Amino acid sequence: MGTHRRPKPPSRARIATLGMAAGAVGLLPAQSQAAPNPSVDGVREQVEELYEEAEAPTEEYNSVLEKQRKLQREVDSAQDRLARKQQEINELREKMGPLAAEQYRTGAIDPTVRLFLSSDPDDYLDKAQTLGRTSDRQAAALRALEGKQRELAQERAGAAERLKSLRETRMKAKEKKDEVQAKLTEARELLNSLTAAQRARMEAAQEREDAAAGSSDAPSSYNGPASGRAKAAIEFAYAQLGKPYEWGSTGPDSYDCSGLVGAAWRSAGVSLPRTVKQMYDAGRKVSQADLQPGDIIYWYNDTQHNGIYIGDGKAIHAPRTGKNIEITQVSYMPFYTASRP
Repeated sequence: MGTHRRPKPPSRARIATLGMAAGAVGLLPAQSQAAPNPSVDGVREQVEELYEEAEAPTEEYNSVLEKQRKLQREVDSAQDRLARKQQEINELREKMGPLAAEQYRTGAIDPTVRLFLSSDPDDYLDKAQTLGRTSDRQAAALRALEGKQRELAQERAGAAERLKSLRETRMKAKEKKDEVQAKLTEARELLNSLTAAQRARMEAAQEREDAAAGSSDAPSSYNGPASGRAKAAIEFAYAQLGKPYEWGSTGPDSYDCSGLVGAAWRSAGVSLPRTVKQMYDAGRKVSQADLQPGDIIYWYNDTQHNGIYIGDGKAIHAPRTGKNIEITQVSYMPFYTASRP
């Protein structure tokens, strides 16, 4: 993640909603803060850095979580296949039942049948040939059973590997989640160290910066030139204005940056990958001069932050913890590139 970014300082919404955005981390008492009489500028700078540092692990968490979901689907599918193959084996064994019963009525059970009905008939055909007592019918049935058992063994081995990968991925997701939560906790401690007057000064500074950037999270409706799917995606994004940013969220009540982009385009019938990096890799690149409404904007680099271009040099995006989905100037952050779904 780039360190050249100068993130926007906390707004009134950020200070007010930081506790909710950080999820399970509890609000800490002011006396637990590290610095007595902290300066507003000092706290503001540190909080900016912490929010920036939380962005990289947030995207990594999103990527790991997507991998976890994929692995879970694979494990579920493997378990279904295992059950079906076991049923096929059971049915093959049942088909041999009449043959075993007939031989029992006429005397001793044929050794080939005993081999067939055993729990491990993989070497049946070799042993049956040694006995010289296998029939074409028995050989065909045993070959079918042997094949199914081999398939079952392969499925079991594959399922075991997927389960191992799933456990490791879950651990990785927890590590990234803890990393993000630690950054947000530290930021909250710093904000809690401010007095009411200091918070008011910070809020006023943020409002001035928002006004200068033309940023707004006020409800609005789209009336620009986009059409078709691009228009549908933009209209969805407009309907989310004012909803809070929440890392790892894909809606409907809150979003992170790539979560908003993905949900908007999904509403238009276009399926996008989950993370900023995956969207960047999958999309057709567009220069800033060729931007069209609906294009995906990437700021700073190809992994950190994205939003949706709405025309007239503006974009709609989910900014960061403590802020709401807003419209801002594309130029307010360093433009990296754009892609077209």
